[in-house]
Amino acid sequence: MGIFSSLISAPLLPVKGTVWVAEQVRDEAERQYYDPATIRRALEEVGDAREAGTIGQEEADRMEKALVRRLLASTRRSTSKE
Repeated sequence: MGIFSSLISAPLLPVKGTVWVAEQVRDEAERQYYDPATIRRALEEVGDAREAGTIGQEEADRMEKALVRRLLASTRRSTSKE
C-alpha cells in the first residue's frame, strides 16, 4: 500500500511545498513585525521625525500608538509561547 499511496500523493507534493514555503515566509514576516528591537527603532525614528518637523504631532501620536500596540502584542506573544 505504500507505493500506491505514494503514487496518489505525488501530484500534491508541489502544493505541499508551496504551502510550506508560504508558512515559512509568514513566520519570518511575523517575527520581524513583532521584534521588540525593530519596534523600538521605529519609535525612535518617529521621535526624530517629529523633532525634525517632517511629521506633525497628530501623525506622530498615531504612529506611536500603533507601535506601542505592536510592542504590547509582541510581549503577549512571547509570554504565550513559553
